[in-house]
Order: sequence, then structure tokens, then C-alpha cells
Amino acid sequence: MTDIFDLAAANLISPIILSFALGLAAALARSDLTIPEAVAKGMSIYLLFAIGFKGGASVAAHGVDGTLLSAVAAGIVLSFGLPFIAFALLKILTKLDATDAAAVAAHYGSISIVTFVAATSVLEGKMIDAEGYMVAVAAAMEAPAILSALWLVARSGSGGKMAPGLMREIMLNGSIVLLVGAFAIGAVTGEKGLAEIESFIVNPFKGVLCLFLLDMGLIAGRGLRQAKGVVTLPMVAFGIAMPLVGSIIGLALGMLIGLSLGGIVLMMVLAASASYIAVPAAMRVALPQANPAVYLTLSLGVTFPFNLTLGIPIYLAIAQAMTGA
Repeated sequence: MTDIFDLAAANLISPIILSFALGLAAALARSDLTIPEAVAKGMSIYLLFAIGFKGGASVAAHGVDGTLLSAVAAGIVLSFGLPFIAFALLKILTKLDATDAAAVAAHYGSISIVTFVAATSVLEGKMIDAEGYMVAVAAAMEAPAILSALWLVARSGSGGKMAPGLMREIMLNGSIVLLVGAFAIGAVTGEKGLAEIESFIVNPFKGVLCLFLLDMGLIAGRGLRQAKGVVTLPMVAFGIAMPLVGSIIGLALGMLIGLSLGGIVLMMVLAASASYIAVPAAMRVALPQANPAVYLTLSLGVTFPFNLTLGIPIYLAIAQAMTGA
């Protein structure tokens, strides 16, 4: 337990977390601090390209094997299965109707790429290597949860349906296209390609991540202000409990596959994170009757800060204890 608190304390005073805290505090204090939308989008593009390219280069050095394929398959299973667990937990803890519960559950089957990037940064800071192909696992986990949520709503008779072209829109979501495309470029060019642009995608990475998380803090703070009276304490409890449940399932799968310590931690982080980009966009189309104030506040205002501050250190400590590393 002491190790967990030590890791959490070290994580809390890192520039990455403090940047998020600054944005959160500024928004809650109603400061006029803003990051221009074009700048925020540019930083998002940079981060996705950098993490995808580095992952692809790592795969080129590692080679495609059974562990890689098993990890991707495990990610897809997680994304399909976690919404059912989230839905059941929501029905126990909250009074949300089937539509809102399914919409929230979809977010917890998909992933937060920023949480994944932050966890990667923490591992690098502790010199813990992780399989580069975990980027491919992250990409594979974006969409399946949406299908599970639509099935849950249809089963409840609440009118959920697969809108024409929705799956195409999901799979061609800009973040997925960029992440997978950069991964492919990195895999084709390998370590030589990485060396050519290392000064662009390696050295500035953490600085850009700090600014991006400043903007995420601003967005989360505004969402928390607007959600007063809508999000209840049992919902907040879910937003903290569900990542812990997901992380344990991710731990079991990572150990079963035979991932390294770093790979297990990233699998736990993926299973514990909640989407706030791809899934909200899909929910607006597929479940327009669901309340965005509920699912966005829980994913971005509760689970995202929890994972950044306490979750990642907890997952790392548990993985170290379970693997003996």
C-alpha cells in the first residue's frame, strides 16, 4: 500500500498531472483561460501520430507473433465485454434508465488514448519497457463497445438502432485513422524511419502532452460545472469503481497472454479508461435520447482525472505485485 501511495505522490507532482490540475482549477474558478480549438486539434494530431509511429517502429523491431495477435484479440474481447459489466453495475448503483446506462457503458468499453499516452509516459519515466504493439490493441478497442451498447438498448426495448453508415463513421473516425495510419508508417519504415524524425516525435512529446492536458483540464472543469444536479454521488462512485474492475480484468488477460510488466500495465489502463472522443460522437448519432451531461461528465470529469492521478500508479503497483517485477 505504501508503494501505491509513493507512486501516486510521484505522479501527482509530475508536470503532466499538474498541467491537467491547472486547467481543471482554472475552469472551476471560471477563469477566461482557453486553448484555441485549432491549437488543441493540432496537439491531438501530433500526439496520435507520435504514439502510433513509435508503436509501429517497435513492432517492426519485434516482429508479428502470436502474442501480438492474442493481445489484439484480447482487446476486442474486452471492448465487447466491459459494457455489459458496466451496465450491470450502473443498474445496481444508480437509477439511470436503460438508454443512459447503455450510453455510459459504451464509454467504459472503449478507451481514452490520452490516458494510454500518459501511462506510456509514466512507464518511460520509470524505464519500464512495454510492447509497442499495444497501440494496435488501443485502436482495436475503439469501436466494439458501441455495438454492445446498442444491443443492450435494443434488448431493453428503448429503441436503440444502428444508424446507416454509423460503423463506417466510427471506423473512419479521424483519431482511429491517424493512429492506425501512423502505426502502419512506423511499421513499414522501422527503426530507421524513427531515427530520421526522432527530434520531432520523441523529444517534444512530453511538453506537447502537458499543454494538451491543460486543455483537457479546462474541458473537464467546465463539464463538472455544468453537470451540477445531474450527476449523483452513486454515479461518481461508478466512475471510480468501474476503472478498478476493468483494470483487474485487463491484468488477468495480460498475464494470460504473457505480456511484459509494461504491456500488462497498458492493458490494465486500456481496460480501465473511458472514451470521450469516438464514443460520444457515436452516441449522438445512435442514441440521441441519451443525456450527454451524464456520459461525458463521468468519462471525462470523473474517470479521466482518477486514472491520471491515482489509477495509473495503482495499476502499476498491482501489476508489479502480481508479476513479482
